[in-house]
Amino acid sequence: MPLLTPVILGSVRSDRQGLRAARFIIRHLEERGYEAPLVDPLELSLPLLDRMYKEHPKGQAPEVLERLAELLRKSDAFVVVSGEYNHSIPPALSNTLDHFLEEYFWRPSAIVCYSGGRFGGVRAAMQLRTMLGEIGTPSIPSLLPIPEIGTALTPDGHAQVPWLDKAAGRFVSELAWYAEALHRQRAEGTPY
Repeated sequence: MPLLTPVILGSVRSDRQGLRAARFIIRHLEERGYEAPLVDPLELSLPLLDRMYKEHPKGQAPEVLERLAELLRKSDAFVVVSGEYNHSIPPALSNTLDHFLEEYFWRPSAIVCYSGGRFGGVRAAMQLRTMLGEIGTPSIPSLLPIPEIGTALTPDGHAQVPWLDKAAGRFVSELAWYAEALHRQRAEGTPY
């Protein structure tokens, strides 16, 4: 079945490398026939969290939150693309994710992490995994870490190292398995 899988990017820096990773995973999702819109905090320009989407009176949330809430509610899964800032999650990513809660429930997430160095952002991914579980979109067991992103991917998101496309294929297959399983379960109802 075709899945709706938004790719949530974490960086707003002017020379952000995460855009390479987002383009890379979007291409892999779309090659499977999935819809993978980019959720870019730079384009969204969300304010620092003061009120969550659900804390606005019905129909009175800012338009950008309404549109994003609608996309999240229709989604089957999420891919979160995160760099590693001081061994932690980028602030723009945390701010984007924190505006919502119920919209994530009962849908899996998957983490693509990256860094300019050899660790591929995995230290931030461990913190992100905890956060995603807490907001109701637990991450799949596998990660897709991309070390040395500046040479591993081209600016338009094509792999320049032989192992990366194969790893992405397995990663997308695992996410699809969880997304399809949870889609069937949501159709039968959720615990609350």
